[in-house]
Amino acid sequence: MKALIVSDIHGSLPAAQRITELAEGADLVLCLGDVLYHGPRNDLPEGYNPKAVIPLMNSLADRIVAVRGNCEAEVDQMVLTFPVMGTTAEVYMDGYRMTLSHGHIYNEENLPPGAGIFLYGHTHIPVCHLRNGVLCFNPGSASIPKGGWEASFGYYEDGILELRRLRDGEVLMRHSLRNQE
Repeated sequence: MKALIVSDIHGSLPAAQRITELAEGADLVLCLGDVLYHGPRNDLPEGYNPKAVIPLMNSLADRIVAVRGNCEAEVDQMVLTFPVMGTTAEVYMDGYRMTLSHGHIYNEENLPPGAGIFLYGHTHIPVCHLRNGVLCFNPGSASIPKGGWEASFGYYEDGILELRRLRDGEVLMRHSLRNQE
C-alpha cells in the first residue's frame, strides 16, 4: 500500500493543489487535521483560499482518512464530504496499525492508548523518532512550516515512512517500520 500523509493545510490553495497531485499514486490520504482554517495564531498561508481548497480535498474523499485538528469546526464538516470531526482514527497497512490524531489532544506527552505507530501534526515541525516504545511521526505542515523547515508531507510505502519536501518530493527523513518488529 501507498499512503500520502498530510497535515496543517490551513486553507492554502497551492498546498492543496500540490497534495492532489501527490495523491495520484496513493491508495490512501491520511489527513491529520487543520484543513481549511488558518487559526488565530498563524499568519495567513500563501494562497489562502479555503473555498477553493474544498473541492480539491473533496475530490480525494474516497481515499481520505482524516482527524479533527484544533482549527476544524462543525461548519467545515458541512462542506467537506469526508469525516473530519474524529479525535483519532486507525488505519492498517501491510500489517502495521497506525494511530492518527492531530496532536492538540494526543501528542508525544500524552500518547493515545495502545499506539505503536503514532501519526500526528499540529506543531508544524517534522518528527520521526521513538518515544517510550512508540514511533512518533509528524509530517510537518503543508502550508505554514515552523522551526526552519520547508513545507513538507509524509509518505508510506512497503513498511517505509518518509518525510518529503512538498515542493519537489525530496526525501528528508526515512524510517523502516521493519526495524520496529
